[in-house]
Amino acid sequence: MAISDMIADCLTRVRNAKEARHKYVDVGYSKLNRSILGVLERLGYVRHCLVDEQGCRIRVFLKYRRQTQESVIHGLKRMSKPGKRCYVGYREVPRVLSGLGTAILSTSSGVIDGEEARSLKVGGELLCIVW
Repeated sequence: MAISDMIADCLTRVRNAKEARHKYVDVGYSKLNRSILGVLERLGYVRHCLVDEQGCRIRVFLKYRRQTQESVIHGLKRMSKPGKRCYVGYREVPRVLSGLGTAILSTSSGVIDGEEARSLKVGGELLCIVW
C-alpha cells in the first residue's frame, strides 16, 4: 500500500512506539524524515537514529527518563498536511507550551526548529510540533 504522507506516517510510528514503550522503531526513509528526526535528535527528544538507505529504513531509538521510565516525548502533532499546507513567517512561529516544546519548520535554510527560525529570521512550512 502506498503511503501518501511520509511525515505523518513517521510521526505516528514514533507516537505509537512511545505509547507501547518500545526501545526503537523503524520508519520509512526519506530525506525529509531524516531531517526531521535529526532535529529531534539534536534537541534531545530521541536517543539516536540509524539510517539504512539500501533498506529504505531509519531506525529511531527512543529516549526515556531513568527514574520513571517515562518517554521524553509527550506529544507529536502534524501541523501542515497535504490537503492544507500551513506556512508561517518568523514572527508567527508558535511557542509550544510557552517554550517547553518546539516547532519544526521546513525553510529555505533547511529543516530547523522554531527557535533557530526566529533567530535566523526565516519562515516556512510548519511541519509539526513536539512537546
